[in-house]
Amino acid sequence: MRRRTQALIVSFILLVTCGATVGTAEAGKAAGREARRTAECQGDWLPATPTSSDIMNGQLDFLDLPPVKVGKDVNWRTDPYRNRSWSMVFHSLRWMGRLVADYETNGDKTYLARATEIAKDWVADNPRGGAGTSPYAWQEHPIALRAPALVCLSKHVGERWLTTSLAEHAKMLSDPKLYEKGHNHGIDQDIALLGIGCRYGRDQWSSLAIRRLTETVKLDVDSQGALREQAPRYAVYVYERLKVAMANIESCGRKVPGEISKRWESMEDFIAHSTQPDGFMVPIGDGGADVRPVGYAHPKQKVRVFGAGYVYGRTAWDKPESAFYSIRFGPGMKYHGHEDHLGVTYYAQGRDVLVDVGFHSYENGAYRDWTMSPQAHNTPQVVGARFRPKTATALSRSSIGADRQSYRLTDRAYGVPRTRSVLVNHGEDVMAVLDTVPKGSKVSTVWHFARDLSAVSNGGGRVVVKDKTGWKATLVQVSMPSCEPVGALKVVRGRTNPYQGWVSAAYMQKQPAPAVVSPAVAGPVLTVLVPGTDKPSVSCSGGKVTLETSGGPVSFRVSGANLS
Repeated sequence: MRRRTQALIVSFILLVTCGATVGTAEAGKAAGREARRTAECQGDWLPATPTSSDIMNGQLDFLDLPPVKVGKDVNWRTDPYRNRSWSMVFHSLRWMGRLVADYETNGDKTYLARATEIAKDWVADNPRGGAGTSPYAWQEHPIALRAPALVCLSKHVGERWLTTSLAEHAKMLSDPKLYEKGHNHGIDQDIALLGIGCRYGRDQWSSLAIRRLTETVKLDVDSQGALREQAPRYAVYVYERLKVAMANIESCGRKVPGEISKRWESMEDFIAHSTQPDGFMVPIGDGGADVRPVGYAHPKQKVRVFGAGYVYGRTAWDKPESAFYSIRFGPGMKYHGHEDHLGVTYYAQGRDVLVDVGFHSYENGAYRDWTMSPQAHNTPQVVGARFRPKTATALSRSSIGADRQSYRLTDRAYGVPRTRSVLVNHGEDVMAVLDTVPKGSKVSTVWHFARDLSAVSNGGGRVVVKDKTGWKATLVQVSMPSCEPVGALKVVRGRTNPYQGWVSAAYMQKQPAPAVVSPAVAGPVLTVLVPGTDKPSVSCSGGKVTLETSGGPVSFRVSGANLS
């Protein structure tokens, strides 16, 4: 009762401050007047689906899952797919905001009336702490995403139930116990609180939102512009949300803190470097392979090491046929990261070759667990040793030239040092990887190929894959320093117990794809990937490795745990 009374008091203040009268629509005081477009209702915060016509027909389409029919009196405990993301979007009410935005455009009052019904029904059926309230209704992220939709509605509806609910939302958004500092959810919370504060002239809310946002951006985006959430695709989300936040700060008559604008601008480099030559973002962490950033200017540098844990390199910008690679290191797994340290990806000759298995969904289960594990990335494992989650990895050496780059990474994720050196040669495309573990330990590696490749031969320490056009690539694995082929390489495709040989190209999708798993080997193991040929001869002499590519010979040196 006390909580409800406090909310009513604050809502009364909101009503007085904004000058609204109960039951009066701000934009409709004069009968027949066309709707006025407002900044609160227009913009890129609205979802592309469902459309207003779908909503008016009671049909909701979220996350590319099959549409769901809802009645006039919505059942807010609807959970058709047992999918947390679907329920979060459902309770965000952004789809209700679509109706209001389109009403402002076309003046169709039935849209506004239905939006009002939906929001009022949600408020009535989901009192905070109520026995029948959906468990998703008052979680921190739905609150943050729903508040702007309700603020939008408040530009046309001034009824007390709405101002009371917005006061409750502001109270929850202000609660430090619920605030996700240093995370994209925190940015959404700040946008929401700022919106309510500016809408009703509550400076303490607006000031709190801007102060928290500044602190969150400094934590979530480092000085290089790299996102610390360990999934590059979230950088696109954060970049776009910060653009919304800065516009809202200015429209509120406030000055955007310099630290926010500076780090926002620096994110363009990180997003550009995280994007492959085919235009799709490399699917690291909780990032799907179907994310395609558009409109981000690329820098002059073709190779960049980000201290947050990413190495990116390419042969050229704006050429789909150019080569590209990524390497993971840095702080232990958190937020949207996976156990992918020491993992590599490789794109060459206009094709995905070595890939990350990608992001399937946030739904807990064996497949989600596998996609986050070391076995779902192109990494080395110390056989028989216990894996230690959330272990940090150091980049201990790097050499960056115009046509060749090499790196050395090390950690103790299995209790003993494991070291991986990576060399990438451009012109004649080659990626070489050397994995080293201490004497007495053995190492096994796994290599995930793109789903449109299939294995055509396996023997003598080499696996050849090809695509439907006949293009081929070869993976060669030898023990060092003997240069003896590693036997018993195993090609796995579409296994389910345990999972191996899959790729998730889009949300809630998975397709079989070839994975090459090596046996346990003592001593350094050298893996060489040669795109464009199925017959790369390999020879070793005095620490020098020479191989034949489709464009000519390539040589490099192996010295201890280093490649050069």
